[in-house]
Amino acid sequence: MATAVRKFSRQIIRQLSTNSGQRVANKQGNTRWMLVALGTGSIGVTGILLYRKLAQKNDIQSPVVYAKDVKEEKLNRREQRFQAFASTEYDGNIYMTPQDFLESVTEGKPRPRRRRNVISHGEKESLLKHTPARHKGSNNLFRSLHEKGLISYTEYLFLLCVLTKPQSGFRIAFNMFDTDGNQKVDKKEFLVDSTNKEVDTNIDITEVPDTTLLIHFFGSKGRDTLNYKDFSRFMDNLQTEVLQLEFNEFSRGMPTISETEFAKILLRYTTLEAASQQEYLQRVEERIPDEKGITFEEFKKFFQFLNNLDDFTVAMRMYTFANQPISQDEFQRAVKVCVGHTLDKNLVNTVFQIFDTDGDGHLSHQEFISIMKDRLHRGVRSHLDEKSQWSIFKTCVKREIKQNQ
Repeated sequence: MATAVRKFSRQIIRQLSTNSGQRVANKQGNTRWMLVALGTGSIGVTGILLYRKLAQKNDIQSPVVYAKDVKEEKLNRREQRFQAFASTEYDGNIYMTPQDFLESVTEGKPRPRRRRNVISHGEKESLLKHTPARHKGSNNLFRSLHEKGLISYTEYLFLLCVLTKPQSGFRIAFNMFDTDGNQKVDKKEFLVDSTNKEVDTNIDITEVPDTTLLIHFFGSKGRDTLNYKDFSRFMDNLQTEVLQLEFNEFSRGMPTISETEFAKILLRYTTLEAASQQEYLQRVEERIPDEKGITFEEFKKFFQFLNNLDDFTVAMRMYTFANQPISQDEFQRAVKVCVGHTLDKNLVNTVFQIFDTDGDGHLSHQEFISIMKDRLHRGVRSHLDEKSQWSIFKTCVKREIKQNQ
């Protein structure tokens, strides 16, 4: 089954990446076309993370790794955010530090700075020496490294994708990298070629500059392999680390945050205007005068549920074709179907007080889903048109079915 998924996924990749790719410029001006594909849990087959300017008739664009600041091209939100937070430059390429990445997903704006830190080869090697070996684990990896590391734009997008992946999608993501199906991912497999051909097994990995992730995953010499256990642990640890940062910002050392503070975290990074956010917060303050508090474990479980938001959307459509508001019991039932467990009752009640505009005890799940999609992607939702992506996916599926009849 995994082999069939990988084969079909590569067919979709080739369909999506026709006449497109991701140029990574090196010092001599040569280019290498690269693409990284990650599986998704919601669609059930594959999701394509990185691809550059797909068929323009579909008005689809995607990120590119720039050797320098590119001002003549229109940058999408993720490109803009990467360039805004990236504080380091080496050999003409722009990089984030681990701290830059954490700030990019938890802060609205980057710290003020006059210019990027341009480093030499020796300084780069010195930074990367601090990268821990994989056997030491990845718990609090980014906070531990702080400024001592380098993250490329390609890896930035990979990490953003990790933050929104449900645990059910970890295995699919791993299988997408494991092109030979041996349950191990090596450095060559991690650097996937997308020239409308099969994966280029002759890729010279020495041409790819080392980064914190590459060294952590594959060692300083690039000879280690990554198994599923370590891969899934890395993904879970990264999600936990970022959520812990957000929780700590409001808990101030206490074991819980208030319901109003939870609402603030939930509404940040959404497209709601400040006045609208204040209305939501005011409802919580008025309707929950006696605070019970929300622990980090409850907080984490809720955001793990948000990573299954697409599945929740399907469950809601199956549950109520008329798109009627739902009760807290119905909400909990849908959550359990998606993630296998229910959420804390006080936390669910807080969510309902935020989105129950008329106070009738029911939630307009369409409004909830729309706003939570913005929150899930932390203000940097791709501007890819979802209908266009879905149309391309369905076209690939139909073609595959037809060919196998």
